[in-house]
Parts: sequence; structure tokens; C-alpha cells
Amino acid sequence: MEKRMRNRITKDTLFKPKRSKAQTKADITDQTARAILDNEEAKRRAKTARLRAARLKMEARAS
Repeated sequence: MEKRMRNRITKDTLFKPKRSKAQTKADITDQTARAILDNEEAKRRAKTARLRAARLKMEARAS
């Protein structure tokens, strides 16, 4: 009898379960963290380019 109960088709066994709230919150947190990191990387690259241009300009004047 236990075997029959395990094999019964229900909405839970037939369809994939929906995402839990914890997974959804984790996904939101992950997306937010990645956006922050991407933004910081873009700022860092812009600063590096600006500083490199300033250094090259100073070196050109010194030559």
C-alpha cells in the first residue's frame, strides 16, 4: 500500500514545484550584488583610464 501512495499522481508530483520565496530572495540578492559589482568595475576602469591618460600627459610634458 505504501508503494501505491508514493506513485500517486498529484499536482505536486506531476508539475515542477514553484520557486520558494527563499530562492526568489536569493536570486534578487544575487542580481543586486552582481549589479553593484559591475558598477564598481565600470567606475574602476574609468578611473584607471583617466589616471593613465593623465600620467601619459605628464610624461609627454617631461620629455
